[in-house]
Amino acid sequence: MASKVTSPTALFVVGPTASGKTEASLAVARALGSAEVVNVDSRQVYRGMSVGTAKPSAAQLAEVRHHLIDVAEPWDGYGLAMFLRQARRAIDGVLLGGGRPVLVGGTGQYVWGLAEGWQVPAVPPQPEVRRQLEAEAEAHGSEALHARLAQVDPEAAAGIDAQNVRRVVRALEVWRVTGRRFSGLRRRSPPAFTPHVVGMRVERGQLHRRIAARVEAMLAAGWLAEVQGLLEAGCGPELPSFSSVGYREMAAHLRGETSLEEAVALTVASTHRLVRRQGSWFKAGDERITWVGSADEAAAHAEAIWEAGGS
Repeated sequence: MASKVTSPTALFVVGPTASGKTEASLAVARALGSAEVVNVDSRQVYRGMSVGTAKPSAAQLAEVRHHLIDVAEPWDGYGLAMFLRQARRAIDGVLLGGGRPVLVGGTGQYVWGLAEGWQVPAVPPQPEVRRQLEAEAEAHGSEALHARLAQVDPEAAAGIDAQNVRRVVRALEVWRVTGRRFSGLRRRSPPAFTPHVVGMRVERGQLHRRIAARVEAMLAAGWLAEVQGLLEAGCGPELPSFSSVGYREMAAHLRGETSLEEAVALTVASTHRLVRRQGSWFKAGDERITWVGSADEAAAHAEAIWEAGGS
């Protein structure tokens, strides 16, 4: 009788912003001993955007090897197709070296794209098309643009929040360029690993307190200086990288358009909206996710997975 062939294990640590994913990933790495972290956050890929994206500290990066941190410039186009190529290459490298991949981040599209084996064709960005669509969203509202997407690609529209202008624009851009529906371009094939997904569970009130404290800590760590440096380097709020929560708000303050108090309040409110969007990707009742309440629980669960046969 032929023996069952099993694929290697990859552990995902997911959850909303400020839920403790970084701390959990480090606890998992310490527990496993041979783990390497692969970033699954769409903003931590950008160089020069460290404080406001809550990248791991220099000490944390030195303690555990990390992949896909600082792999793009703030003015570069970076999206799902590029991420999937780089992440799969990183995971293969970790496994070939005898390590255990731990994928950490709150970007749901990236998480499930990897875990479910999405095959996404690389359609190059079309700056002029994007500018036209973004101008329409500015003039008529994001809901109007989303309604247009619903007319040409109902399936894609159903999976994209109307307030997420960047993703609505991308779906319409692909349709305009290729003449094919964005939803129809995605195929799925089983990944070369078995995904196990751990979610960080935090009570809402506690999460809101963490968010407020995190914004203050980022300011104390030099966030305004970081944004000022980006502006001086020619980066501006029109860049997709600046859609990272808080960067446009801090830039507006530095340009004298708002007070620091207003910028902080807007950043906190934007973070709450981000958490709600993340909740649509990581639902409490999703049977694919095992929810834990602490870094120690995440580490214990990871050990149990590998002891049960994860390779």
